[in-house]
Order: sequence, then C-alpha cells, then structure tokens
Amino acid sequence: MSPCPFCPPYGFVPCHESALSLALRDGYPVSPGHTLVVPRRHVGSLFELSAAERDDLFAMVARAREGLERELAPAGYNVGVNDGAAAGQTVAHVHVHLIPRYEGDQEDPRGGVRLIFPETARYWEDGA
Repeated sequence: MSPCPFCPPYGFVPCHESALSLALRDGYPVSPGHTLVVPRRHVGSLFELSAAERDDLFAMVARAREGLERELAPAGYNVGVNDGAAAGQTVAHVHVHLIPRYEGDQEDPRGGVRLIFPETARYWEDGA
C-alpha cells in the first residue's frame, strides 16, 4: 500500500495550516484554485473526527475560501466530502473539496456537484 499523500512527509506546501488541519491545492484540480482541506491526524471518515478537529477543519475551509477570494475572486463554490469508497472516496484520509466556480465555466451549472466537470471526474484513469 502506498503512503497516504496527506500524511507526513508531505509532498506539498500547504496554502494554510493550523494545529489540527491543512489546506493544500488539489493535485488534480477540476477548476483553478481547487483546494483540499485535511485534518493533520490520519482518519478515514468525517464522522470519525473529534468535535475540535471537525470545527477546525471547517474553520480552515473558511480561511482557504478567504484566500481564494483575494487571489482568484471566483463567482461561487462547490464544497464537498466523499466519505467511503461507495461515495467515491479514493484517498482514505478525510478531505474537504473547496472548488471555486467561475462565470461561464460550465454552460449550465444547475445541478451543482451532480454534474460538475464530468470530463475531469475520472482522474484515476491517468494512472494516478
């Protein structure tokens, strides 16, 4: 089994960090600025986090959003968690996707995460 990409030693430089969580840019972004927010502790499910970890994780989502607002000024966001293999989780370390959305990035964005960027959804087929 390969090491967890969200656990030390990190192969990335965090955008933001706190004692309990990190924000980093997604290695397979579906839009410019796609950011992942992860707890420092290796845990597979959002529902296994302590209350303090969960609170810090979502405070970090807000902090990462503030940075994206300054840097890229997106028109909106999709925020999501794939929890468990049946839900599409491919890295067994809980992570929140913060996906900036831009005017015109999809012809008809209605449906949000149900239809977001289907052409980039199958990144694992690239051999990752």
